[in-house]
Amino acid sequence: MKESKAKYAKASALRYDPKKNNAPVVVAKGRGELAEKIIEIAKKENIPITKNNVLADILDGLDIYEEIPTEIYKAIANIFAFLHKLNEKASKQSPS
Repeated sequence: MKESKAKYAKASALRYDPKKNNAPVVVAKGRGELAEKIIEIAKKENIPITKNNVLADILDGLDIYEEIPTEIYKAIANIFAFLHKLNEKASKQSPS
């Protein structure tokens, strides 16, 4: 019997507000169907998605509204920098 891919999916959503937090916080997370729903919502809202199984495992172990651990700051910073570049590129291409 073939098992569903969704059963093993993991997804987490992060938010960073430097006025409120010292580090990004987990604002949503889930496995299986819940993970698929998080991904679906992100796509619908044009929120960039990145895949990283190691980070997914780490984030899955955190509680909602928990700040990310210092050990993964660099990895998360690289993702946020990439997303910032995407936003800059998109804003330059959009007619004002």
